[in-house]
Amino acid sequence: MVIFSDGFFSIDSTNGFLPIKEPIFKLPARYNYLQKLIDEMPLKKSNGEPGLLSVENDFENATLSLPNYLNEVRKEKDSFLLGALFRSYSFISSAYTLSSSHHTFLKSGKYGKAKDLLPKNIAQPFVYVAKKIDVFPWLDYHYAYSLGNYNKIDKNKGFEWKNLTMAAKFSGMDDERGFIMLHVDINQYSPDLIKAVFGMINEKASKKNLSDSIKLMGDTLEKMNSRRKLMWEASRWKNYNDFRVFIMGIKGNNDIFPNGLIYEGVWDEPQFFRGQTGAQDNIIPTADIASGVINYYPENQLTNYLIDLRKYRPKCVQLFFKELANSISKKPILELLLRSNNQEGMRNLMRVYEEIYNFRNGHWQFVQKYIMQNTTYPKASGGTPITSWIPNQIKAVLDAMSVLESKIKNNDKWNKTSWMESYNRKVNLLNKQLEIVSVEKFDPKAVFKLNKIYSLKDF
Repeated sequence: MVIFSDGFFSIDSTNGFLPIKEPIFKLPARYNYLQKLIDEMPLKKSNGEPGLLSVENDFENATLSLPNYLNEVRKEKDSFLLGALFRSYSFISSAYTLSSSHHTFLKSGKYGKAKDLLPKNIAQPFVYVAKKIDVFPWLDYHYAYSLGNYNKIDKNKGFEWKNLTMAAKFSGMDDERGFIMLHVDINQYSPDLIKAVFGMINEKASKKNLSDSIKLMGDTLEKMNSRRKLMWEASRWKNYNDFRVFIMGIKGNNDIFPNGLIYEGVWDEPQFFRGQTGAQDNIIPTADIASGVINYYPENQLTNYLIDLRKYRPKCVQLFFKELANSISKKPILELLLRSNNQEGMRNLMRVYEEIYNFRNGHWQFVQKYIMQNTTYPKASGGTPITSWIPNQIKAVLDAMSVLESKIKNNDKWNKTSWMESYNRKVNLLNKQLEIVSVEKFDPKAVFKLNKIYSLKDF
């Protein structure tokens, strides 16, 4: 059996996509200057006072005086300490390069240019630790900003976002904590998602066991969606720009990083890496692969972006995706269900599709409100186009739903007319929204208003 673990993450029905234990909250004393810089960095520090990022150039000046810990980092072998070091250097690198963009935004409402050189006292240890854990040397979702950045306030309580705090932060305000800790909250259910997947690819699974595994996936995605919707409460959309610029990537964001980024003392040529994004989370890619939605991805540049983001994950996650895709390609779920005329399984699979749609359409509504109503900047933090990228994936799941529906028999457990009415609302909503955003200057409020008109509002 293939083991999907790197010592920090272990993709199984015990841990899901969360780390195998709580990440290190504070660095050891030998890195005290690095830890102090992390603590002093946020716009608002833990004690409520303004931090270094709140004053133009203060953080950059403090960063330049930081010791080069390259020799110390070379000695480290513990997976969780390496993760904490990667997290620290990720935050400092993003803050150092993007502080100028943040302060330009405060003055003009537009993101300014980032610095194009990362000094060697940061670049050298950062690149070394990134190579050690085999990821790109830039702020990521797994080890740095989200899954490797949480700490439980009350150790006896669970992963609800209100019980989580961040080890490193940019704004230091509640909206940033709610925004990223809710992602950890959602992943508390990921062990059941992995359990469902392993059940779906079990070659010895009976007709009933296969149907039950698909049902477990639908149940789990429904729980995840119920938590995801709390984003509207956890992080107020008007305050998203307090921290958004700091999670921007180099690749795809030419207005911010027109010349790429030189890692001084490491590479002479500029480097380009995608930014931290919730699209680097593993929940929906896993559901897409296991359920067969991946077979409906359009062949276009937007899908290429999606596949490119697969590389911005731990190698154990990438291996999990690869092995899952291989298993599903040999025995596609819908094909198995059709072969045994498993109508219950098909209905359960449609529920999975519905929850994938709810997840993606809810994410699309976040984009409409948190990003499109806050800025005219056309790129997401991962460097993908704002108005077309998520709709590209919504179309894929809608196509999958349409094919599956034609295979389900109309009976007392399946009302074809009712389902088609709901499906047509989904299709018409997306088409109307894409019609609005197809012009250069559009009203984002009109896009969001349509969600209510078509009774598909996320909250």
